[in-house]
Amino acid sequence: MSSADYIEQLRRQFPILAQKVNDHSLVYLDNAATTQKPQSVIDAICDYYQQSNANVHRASHALSNQSTRLFEESRVKVQQFIHAKRSEEIIWTKGTTEGINLLANIFAEQINHGDEILITALEHHANIVPWQILAKQTGAVIKVIPLTDEQALDMKAYKNLLSNNTKIVSIAHVSNALGIVNPIKQMIDLAHQHGAKVIIDGAQAVAHIDVDVQQLGCDFYLFSGHKLFGPTGIGVLYGKYDLLDQLPVWQVGGEMIKTVAFDQTTYNELPFKYEAGTPNISGAVGLGAAIEFLNSLDLNVCKQYESSLINFTENALQQLPEVEVFAKGLSKAGAISFVVKGEHNTDIAMLLDAQGIAVRSGTHCAMPLMNELNCTGTVRVSFSIYNSLDEAQVFIAALKNTISMLKE
Repeated sequence: MSSADYIEQLRRQFPILAQKVNDHSLVYLDNAATTQKPQSVIDAICDYYQQSNANVHRASHALSNQSTRLFEESRVKVQQFIHAKRSEEIIWTKGTTEGINLLANIFAEQINHGDEILITALEHHANIVPWQILAKQTGAVIKVIPLTDEQALDMKAYKNLLSNNTKIVSIAHVSNALGIVNPIKQMIDLAHQHGAKVIIDGAQAVAHIDVDVQQLGCDFYLFSGHKLFGPTGIGVLYGKYDLLDQLPVWQVGGEMIKTVAFDQTTYNELPFKYEAGTPNISGAVGLGAAIEFLNSLDLNVCKQYESSLINFTENALQQLPEVEVFAKGLSKAGAISFVVKGEHNTDIAMLLDAQGIAVRSGTHCAMPLMNELNCTGTVRVSFSIYNSLDEAQVFIAALKNTISMLKE
């Protein structure tokens, strides 16, 4: 079977892709915002509510036992997916944003006046604002790793910024706005030489790159289920066991306690220490099903095909004199950002939508990066394993048509 035939067969597992938008076949190229869901994930969520729905860990009856088993099996699937050492290192969250907020809060007691937190010019707001709040509370200093003229991270500047005052380095594995793959293994190793803890925002990476947290050596790794063919409202915070065990609690309530009395409370062991209240059980089950779906695929074929789409699209965009592509020629995973000179990014996206093509426009929750690029926003086209070369060609033709319309 050819790779194109394999992708076409895979596409049939995603029912939403068969629809029409504005009388055109849907071309969904907004995967960096959220991926579509295969039928197996949709079925797993429906089956859970129809057959297993009950609260976890808190009862002795059959439904609760069944629900708990499915919930914890999904945790093990995540552990194996990112190659964590033990399942207790997998903490369920609402998503990457909540995970970073959790870390920023539990690190508060360990950050002192004058300590330094390093982030990059590429970061999503969710990996900027929590650290700003922490810095304001503690007197810490935020330092930003700049970009080179080619819009890659400036590694020389990064090395110069690192010092014994560096306590936290929090960086994206893949830029959500530009699709750039950052050299995180090298960055982790350099940070550890200075005793810093390293947090990796993997929201844009896990659907495109094999992640082995033990091989990377990062202290924490976070991602969101909805960008990995799973449901919204579920995410993962991986942390090294010894670190999570020593750090203080964040949210408090049911499940995360061991004993409660009016004069003293003791807290539960990992992973429950960080999972207060009733969790998103169906979300965890759905994410487990998404990982099972991925495990069933020939990922080498999918990734090679996706890489060919990125290369084709970036080359085609560069042939259009009206288009400026950002981070040209850099290693990318899933996404390309561009502007049409003299036109607003939202106008481009709306005109593409009229032709059935879904892309993202705006600042992509990366306003500091947009300032760095000297633009008010970009158009982002982002691919997933179910996108085809035909769709990439339809997108380029529609963009040419859009540009022609705007010139009239």
